[in-house]
Amino acid sequence: MAFIVKKNISGKDYYYLNENKRIDGKVKTKSLAYLGKTKKEAEKKAKEIMRTMNKPSENENKKESKTETKKAIAHTHREISIDGKQGSINKITIEEIANFCKSKGFIFRSSDIYGGFAGFWDFGPLGVELVNNLKKEWWKFFVHEKENVVGMEASVISHPRAWIASGHVANFSDVAVYCPRCKLSTKIDKSEVGKVKCEKCAGDYEVKGEFNLMFKTKVGAIDTVDAYLRGETAQGMFMDFKLIQQTSRMQLPFGIAQIGRCFRNEIAPRDFLFRSREFHIGEFEFFINPEEKKCELLDDKHLSTEFNFLDEETQKSGKDTLKKTAIKDLLKKGKLDEWHAYWLAEQIIWFKKLGLNEIKIREHTKEELSHYSSATFDIDYEYPFGSKEVAGNANRGQYDLTQHQKESKQNMEIFDEKYKKKVIPRVIEPTFGIERIFLAILTKAYTYDSERQNIVLKIPAFLSPIKAAIFPIVKRNDFEKICLDVLNDLKKNFHVVYDESGSIGRRYARNDEIGTPYCITVDDKSLTNKDVTIRDRDTKKQIRVKISELKKIMDELINGEIEFESAGKSIN
Repeated sequence: MAFIVKKNISGKDYYYLNENKRIDGKVKTKSLAYLGKTKKEAEKKAKEIMRTMNKPSENENKKESKTETKKAIAHTHREISIDGKQGSINKITIEEIANFCKSKGFIFRSSDIYGGFAGFWDFGPLGVELVNNLKKEWWKFFVHEKENVVGMEASVISHPRAWIASGHVANFSDVAVYCPRCKLSTKIDKSEVGKVKCEKCAGDYEVKGEFNLMFKTKVGAIDTVDAYLRGETAQGMFMDFKLIQQTSRMQLPFGIAQIGRCFRNEIAPRDFLFRSREFHIGEFEFFINPEEKKCELLDDKHLSTEFNFLDEETQKSGKDTLKKTAIKDLLKKGKLDEWHAYWLAEQIIWFKKLGLNEIKIREHTKEELSHYSSATFDIDYEYPFGSKEVAGNANRGQYDLTQHQKESKQNMEIFDEKYKKKVIPRVIEPTFGIERIFLAILTKAYTYDSERQNIVLKIPAFLSPIKAAIFPIVKRNDFEKICLDVLNDLKKNFHVVYDESGSIGRRYARNDEIGTPYCITVDDKSLTNKDVTIRDRDTKKQIRVKISELKKIMDELINGEIEFESAGKSIN
């Protein structure tokens, strides 16, 4: 018999149609359909499904009825599917993600006790671990694993003339608009004035004025100077370019990278972490001799890198059809040069390492290109509120160094050993919105498992805030001693926790919800065999592993160097 059940997830109610069936002598519960968020909606939908399932008819009609039932159930499950997997919530709202993040300790509103402060967010205990792991992976991939990139960290406040040189004081602005029909206040680019309609109701916008996005501040106590909190990290790398080149003894081509806080006085911060007033950017400026056309690092791996591509021509035709494209195709069409192609490919490879295979690349049209750029590409991700930019890649040419040379009256040329002359390098700039990547990872990972009847946060193990939770199967001093020995050994290499509160099932569920990839259990066999059970978060499969080998195996599992089932003796 089918029945309605209510499940509370992150403070919100969800209703499902379940059915009990006896299979192999055991009663098992199967989830038939998602019914909605209110009891009234659930009862109505359940009646429709039940009526379809129970309607008497001839054989042909019975077949048709079953087909329609499957369609109805499939339709409801599409409402809660991720990657086409039945029983998962995909069409979640950004508000649900925000509530989940708050309830689990990932993200809080800044100044929450005062009702929050629009556009500002605090990372909680789990959130700071995840974002630090993300930044660590970025730094490892783009700095430590590259022989031609070094890092730096610039100050948040620079000399005011730096922002005059960069054009931010004069041009870094948006247009504030208001829709009289639906009361939406938002912003648009200058190029969009008179061309775009309200994003909510398609009404006509009223222009309220142009606003500079730079955060202004005062420096000094008596003789104050107007200054700005940086709107991007790039200018620090341009200003220190020669100092870094000289002290690091770098030769062209080479890059300078940093991850840092940036500030923009957004007119309408929205969509949780996506558009905020304080955020982190990870980017690097890669400096190349203007005469250097060949990229020796560009190999078959880069040329064959595939992605979904929205080109300029398709956009100008009024369509948004994506085309399966490879980096070599962009080169053949002359849409970028070899160094630009190399760094775009490296970005795509890194995103795929994070598991964000759904990214797409959008080419900027000639009309929207910045005046200094010959080619720019957005890397977009499909969020609950639409496909939006998560990273970018621009060919900035010699613009920035030339501008700083003019404003500072300092020579920004360096000597290129290969060409035996002084040059002002041209620049390729890959840029990443760290909070936007963080949000994309959470959005993809957030999965409702209908069998477990709880959220499973399927974050890649190397990014997970907590790598493992260690349990005694029951509270006992001898079990606890082994657990603490394992904990103290593993925490030298990984962030791990000890948990003895509640049933073993509840402890599994609690860790599934926060993305812990592995749960390690100590039981009776551990006393005699000197081994433990490791449970995999995503598959629920379990293996037995010797305690003496545990640290090595955990390292291999977290870094994806070994398959779970081959890491130990299966006990499923």
